[in-house]
Amino acid sequence: MSLLSDGALAKIEREATKYPPEQRQSAVMSALAIAQDEHGWLSNELMEEVAKVLGMPPVAVYEVATFYAMYNLKPNARHKVTVCTNLPCALSGGADAAEYLKKKLGVDFNETTADGGFTLKEGECMGACGDAPVLLVDNKRMCSFMSNEKLDKLIEELK
Repeated sequence: MSLLSDGALAKIEREATKYPPEQRQSAVMSALAIAQDEHGWLSNELMEEVAKVLGMPPVAVYEVATFYAMYNLKPNARHKVTVCTNLPCALSGGADAAEYLKKKLGVDFNETTADGGFTLKEGECMGACGDAPVLLVDNKRMCSFMSNEKLDKLIEELK
């Protein structure tokens, strides 16, 4: 029995058709995102299934999943909030926003709030240095110019 639903398998197949048949493995990043969206995180068994679907060695899938910070290799909270602390953002308020969130949520980077609502992550460049402080919510939603007031509003919205 497959760990992936028929819908997820169909999405992965659609992604794989964007590449020549002998290069199906090029869809690995999309396939991992689809699997993660369905399960919330990537277990070893799930990554092995992605490898099987794409016809590639499991170690190659693990290499991709462990290289990129957007993949969750263990269960996270309901919401993952990633704050860019790369130098341009840090100098433009990113470090302050990170400290504010740590205090507000009562966690450090790579920790989850006691209620399971938030996991706080430190991120590298998100390509929006001019919009600092920048953060990414659940790998999908970028938030820019994050003042303390905007951070408060975001946290309340996500609760």
